[in-house]
Amino acid sequence: MQLQLTIHNFELPLKHPFTISRYTVTVQKTIVVAISDGQYTGYGEATENPYYKSTEESLKIALESIRSIFKNLPENMDPTELWKQLEPKLQDNYFALCALDCAYWDLYAKQQQKPLRSFWSEHDLSLPKTNFTIGIDAVEIMQSKIQQTPWPIYKIKLGTKKDIAIIQELRKVTNATFRVDANCAWTVPETLKNAEILKGLNVEFIEQPLKADNWKGMEILKKQSVLPIIADESCQKLADVYRCADVFQGINIKLMKCGGITPALQMIQIAKAKQLSIMAGCMTESTIGISNLTQLAPLLDYMDADGAMLLQNDIATGVTFTNGKIVYARGNGSGAFLT
Repeated sequence: MQLQLTIHNFELPLKHPFTISRYTVTVQKTIVVAISDGQYTGYGEATENPYYKSTEESLKIALESIRSIFKNLPENMDPTELWKQLEPKLQDNYFALCALDCAYWDLYAKQQQKPLRSFWSEHDLSLPKTNFTIGIDAVEIMQSKIQQTPWPIYKIKLGTKKDIAIIQELRKVTNATFRVDANCAWTVPETLKNAEILKGLNVEFIEQPLKADNWKGMEILKKQSVLPIIADESCQKLADVYRCADVFQGINIKLMKCGGITPALQMIQIAKAKQLSIMAGCMTESTIGISNLTQLAPLLDYMDADGAMLLQNDIATGVTFTNGKIVYARGNGSGAFLT
C-alpha cells in the first residue's frame, strides 16, 4: 500500500495572549500531517512548544526522515504495528510521532468505514465535559473571559504571587467548577496551604503544582494534600505512568507528549489498573488535533480539549463543544478535515 504523506504548516493567532507560569503565546505555530491512500485522507497535528523543545523546523526534519516508510506499507496495516516501526526512528521527536500516529489512525478508521473511537468504545454515553482554560492575566481580564464564555468547568492557570486572590476574585463572577494548573510553579508548603483554601472555593483538583522531577515533594503532597493532585509535566510517556501512580491521584495524558493515540491507549489501560483518575489534555492546537484527542473521551474521567476554542480562526472542521459537552462530527475517522 503506497501512501502519500503531506506536511502543512500554519500560524494560528490566538484570540487573546495566553499566559502560563512559564511563557506567553500570541501565535501558535503548528504542523498538520495528511496521510492519503488516494481515496481517504487521515489528519494529525503537532504544535511548537518551547517546554518540550518542539519547533517547526525539528518537526519537519523528523517527518521528512520517515517519509519513505509510507511508500510501501502492508495493506490495512494495524496502527499499533506502524507505531512500533516509527517509534525507534522518532525517539527524539514524540510530537512528530504523535502527528503521524493520529493521521494514520484517522486514515485507518476511514478505510474501515468506522468512527475512530469505535475501535475502543461501543457508545458515547456519559462522556466527560471539557473545561475551558483561563490563562494568567489581570484579574479583570480573567473575569471578562469567564463572562464572555459561560462554561460548566474552567481550568485556571496559576503561578503568580497572588494565586489565591485570583481564584477568590474569579469566584465573584461564576459558580462553575474550577480546576487549577500551576505548571510547576509552586513549592510543597505553598501547595498544601493553597489546597486548604482552594477546596473551600470549589476547586476540583490541582494539576502539576511542583517541578516535574520533584518526586519526593509529590510524595508528601499525595499523603497530605486535601485536594487531588494530577500529573502533567511529570507524566509524559508510557513508562512515567508507573512512577506517577505512587505519588499522584491522577494523570493528564497529552497525545503530543506520549507519541499519539497508540501509547495513550496503553497509558489509559495502565492508569485504570493503578486506579488513577485519567484526564486527557491538549496543546493550543486546531480542531484537527482536538478531534483526534476527543476520540479517547469514552475512556476518560476528565477532559481538557479547548485548544481550538482559544484560536482567532480555526483551520479545520470536526468536533465541537456545547456548554462543555462533546459534539462529534458525523462520519468516520476523527471527523476532522482541513478547511
